[in-house]
Amino acid sequence: MHERHVDAGRWGWRPCSRCSWSPPRGGGRQVALPVRARPRPGRRLGHPAPETSAPASPTPPPGADITGPLNFLIVGVDTRVTVPGWEPHADAVMVMHVEPGLKRAYLFSLPRDWWSTSRPTRSPGYRGGRTKLTHAMSYGSRVPGDKAHPSTAQGYELLRITVSRYTGLRIDAGAVLTFFGFDRLIDALGGVDLYIDQRVASIHRRPDGQYRQHTAGGYVGPQMVYEKGTRHLNGWQARDYARQRYIAGGDYARQRHQQQLIRALVRKILDQGLARDPDRVQQVVRALGKTMVYAGGGTRLIDFAYALGGMPANGLVLVGLPGSGVGKDGAYRGEQLRPVARQFFTELRAGRAEAFLSSHPTLRVKT
Repeated sequence: MHERHVDAGRWGWRPCSRCSWSPPRGGGRQVALPVRARPRPGRRLGHPAPETSAPASPTPPPGADITGPLNFLIVGVDTRVTVPGWEPHADAVMVMHVEPGLKRAYLFSLPRDWWSTSRPTRSPGYRGGRTKLTHAMSYGSRVPGDKAHPSTAQGYELLRITVSRYTGLRIDAGAVLTFFGFDRLIDALGGVDLYIDQRVASIHRRPDGQYRQHTAGGYVGPQMVYEKGTRHLNGWQARDYARQRYIAGGDYARQRHQQQLIRALVRKILDQGLARDPDRVQQVVRALGKTMVYAGGGTRLIDFAYALGGMPANGLVLVGLPGSGVGKDGAYRGEQLRPVARQFFTELRAGRAEAFLSSHPTLRVKT
């Protein structure tokens, strides 16, 4: 079954602190507004029953009417809030595809430097074309007449459409987290247990967690080192480990580590029963505040969380898509995925991902 694309104009944005978001109109600045509950397609709001009627049926749990397949876009951005007007860059781009029964999901990454085609936007000076995937977020975030306040919401929309057009997957919801957002999320859960599959020396952090000094010749000073084995990591450690790409395997190893971190988070959320505890979900959302922006297409985050709360802890399958560099006249342009990635997307849409991975075992991330 081929999944259709969703018109960007139908999407509603919600800042996590209040779980409501109004998208920028006419390229305007992000504006957070309190929103009243409203009916959504496929959902019915209850009405007071007359005194003579039978007792009302029990209220269904959140997300009781959500069925699969579902596709979620997870984006980690470098916003550099200390730099005025800095346009957000998508450093991590992952898609989680959930099967119809909501019991199994597949998580795959797209390279940040993937040489992709983005459509034109309202942003001044950008008419669409070939560029790195990370720049889709940047170009889309540009607000006409207001260079000092780029819009993460607009950037996400261009990124979402670019990913959807390439994979053929409808994106049902998405979340954009800053570096600090990942720190807060992990700390709110009490840290994560993560298997370190290779020795990684951080170029950014010292062993005490402070940032290393950056000079004209690069970073200097003691380095935080993550040794191979199972480790319990706090927020900054987990995020620091997962962002390193100047390691054996380069950005593809980093993609694997980012997927492993997401899987560790999902397992902890499921093990703790947090997904089906709306109050705790709201506590985490409030802790994230403005470090996370959520786009749910009219569906609340707590509804999706509850719907996915029945997934087994081992139900998330990690998929590594191989790629290679592309260039022009000897100059590096970006990355391209190999044909097997397109084949995987086709089988994923058709509901045959497990059979495809069985015949292509090297795509399955085992650690």
